[in-house]
Amino acid sequence: MHDFIAIGDTVVDAFIRLKNAEELVNHGTLELCLPFAEKVPYEDVYIIPAVGNAANAGVAAVRLGLSSALVTNIGSDQNGQDCLNRLSGEKVDTRFVKINEGAKTNYHYVLWFHVDRTILVKHEAYDYSLPDIGEPKWVYLSSLADNTLDYHNQIASYLKAHPNVSLAFQPGTFQIKLGYEALKDLYQVSKIFFCNVEEAERILSIDTLGIEELLKRMKALGPQIVVITDGPKGAYAYDGTTIYQQLPYPDPKAPYERTGAGDAFASTCVSALALEKDLPTALQWGAVNSMSVVQQVGAQKGLLSREKIEEYLKSAPAEFQTKKLS
Repeated sequence: MHDFIAIGDTVVDAFIRLKNAEELVNHGTLELCLPFAEKVPYEDVYIIPAVGNAANAGVAAVRLGLSSALVTNIGSDQNGQDCLNRLSGEKVDTRFVKINEGAKTNYHYVLWFHVDRTILVKHEAYDYSLPDIGEPKWVYLSSLADNTLDYHNQIASYLKAHPNVSLAFQPGTFQIKLGYEALKDLYQVSKIFFCNVEEAERILSIDTLGIEELLKRMKALGPQIVVITDGPKGAYAYDGTTIYQQLPYPDPKAPYERTGAGDAFASTCVSALALEKDLPTALQWGAVNSMSVVQQVGAQKGLLSREKIEEYLKSAPAEFQTKKLS
């Protein structure tokens, strides 16, 4: 039996570090601008296979000492083989990886400028079906393509039939666009749910609501625990009784590249819970791993071992302790 099974799309990320670009505000939105119809130089490119929210979570779980597997789809191309090799090298069980003959593997272009990124995404239209995953301790569900509503219903039915399996739900862009009503069965069986402030407002169709009320309204949708991240303010969690705030772990140096910070935070929290840590400890672990990831290129290189996280926590400043807000 696995401790942790991640479900979601897997991609190859091509990080293109831009040289000549600008950040402009257009109608209140910060936009990345490049010269039109010109040859635009770039500084470097990094090709990283076997990433995506679920794959990142699977790797994080292994590095923290859990037995982890990934349920995903790839193509029968070289990129797919590179993904399999990378996952195997990270000791993530690939028995549930479906190879789609004649199809391509998802490939994203990451436009990296300063420390942040703009991602050009394309999800291939795979034939999704849930394999027999047994009864893991945790299922971690994240980003999937927008043609997967039936697949989500399969997952919800599986979870209802296996009430001892805990669900962590970190919805991706398309899952949020599907809306609450379409995925309410998953919200209602979630042990823990992760999103950021903007995503929570989008799910609830509201604006500028205080964090405590935002947590309570998200909790009312069904999850047992709701965690909402808010950039430099850190993360907030609500378990129905107590609201917690977890500040970010102090960066040892300026962030290098921010991809995967949210994945690291969420998957590390879940891994800590799977290791029977309490919620405040899980939030602290997540903050440490999130800090580490942004010091490297890509979402996985900076993921830490349990021993390294505990080492960071021993030297954490006093203000890093999880606060009870109510």
